[in-house]
Amino acid sequence: MKKTFQLFTTALIMTGLVACNENTENEVTTEEIPTVAVKELEKPVKSILTAEDQADMSPAEIIGRLKKGNENFVNNNLTRRDHSAQRVEAMLGQYPKAIVLSCVDSRVPVEDVFDLGIGDIFVARVAGNIENEDMVGSMEFATAVAGSKVVIVMGHTSCGAVKSTIDKVDAKSLNMNSLAALLEKIEPSITGVETDGERKSTNTKFTNDVIEKNAIRTVQDIRDTSPVMAQMEDKGEIIIVSAVYDMETGKVTFHDHHDHNGNHSH
Repeated sequence: MKKTFQLFTTALIMTGLVACNENTENEVTTEEIPTVAVKELEKPVKSILTAEDQADMSPAEIIGRLKKGNENFVNNNLTRRDHSAQRVEAMLGQYPKAIVLSCVDSRVPVEDVFDLGIGDIFVARVAGNIENEDMVGSMEFATAVAGSKVVIVMGHTSCGAVKSTIDKVDAKSLNMNSLAALLEKIEPSITGVETDGERKSTNTKFTNDVIEKNAIRTVQDIRDTSPVMAQMEDKGEIIIVSAVYDMETGKVTFHDHHDHNGNHSH
């Protein structure tokens, strides 16, 4: 009986030692856990842009903030937001700082790409991010009426509309006349783009050059179509600029832009 008691006591002691070792190991493991990202510790943003915020920002400053927001997106460090609170506050009015004309592509999440939330920007979408009367009218509302100071035409790599245009897809034969009309608006962007390879969408460099030219050309089309916005840009009240979103890296590259009189600015 005594021997059994000793064995039982020894077992308890050994169990205690194992538990202590496990605790020690857990403590060491805990110390090795990386510190939480700063933004995860921040309180979520509840406010939205006000009329004062919009008025205080210059077009150049807005572009700078959009570039910083894109850096956050690329680094997977998006700002935490209380969307419920922002939604309620947005009921009082909206004062977006920019309007982005983007392609309809579902892989281009415009607000996230610039680390923005409710009330920050207007977003217009059409396949191939082309200009048409409705899009320009929306931009005139955003700028001349609602006070936005930046207009961005943002193309993206691997654009299906541009690829279809390059490969001369015959949408009319498929009874898609509206799509055919849309692709016709992209066709001029192919003209003049030089390449050492094939003029096909499988030629990535050539396709990307057409995508960039299409965005730049659309900017000029907007200036030509809207005297109001062209005049606002002349006065320095707004900037109309093109950009391309790289779907692989998440980075947005802004292009140097020319106003409709041919003056160059950055």
